[in-house]
Amino acid sequence: MSKDAHFPDGRVVVVGLGNPGPEYDKTRHNIGFLVVEELARRLGVAIRDSRFKGRCASAELRGRPVFMLLPQTFMNLSGQSVGPALGFYKLTPASLIVAHDDIDLPVGRVRLKIGGGHGGHNGLRSLDKLLPSNDYWRLRLGVGRPPHPAADVAN
Repeated sequence: MSKDAHFPDGRVVVVGLGNPGPEYDKTRHNIGFLVVEELARRLGVAIRDSRFKGRCASAELRGRPVFMLLPQTFMNLSGQSVGPALGFYKLTPASLIVAHDDIDLPVGRVRLKIGGGHGGHNGLRSLDKLLPSNDYWRLRLGVGRPPHPAADVAN
């Protein structure tokens, strides 16, 4: 297994946050799902297995095992899917990359950071509650704020 300073175990779990169901499909709130689905497509696999209260797939990227997970627990309960997956693979949050929407970033802006607070994001709040630490990678995907203050952020 390939090792480096960022992922000492060599294995990586990539999680896309979103909500299941056709009413959320292709919404900006589900951009985490869309990014991980695109990663799977580029790695030549389909996310169709059902484990850890989610849809998942495994692949290899530059010799590194990659496990991709789309929790099907709804955003607010994402930790119920991610926690058991990390536990099964005996990984720490340091091996986790979470792709999620960020309304505080303009549309199209992307930021990568490790650790930090949940910033009001319910999916991250769930992860922080159920994981042993919040020292995981966050791929923050800018979706901007809704055009009207009363608009549903999840739509």
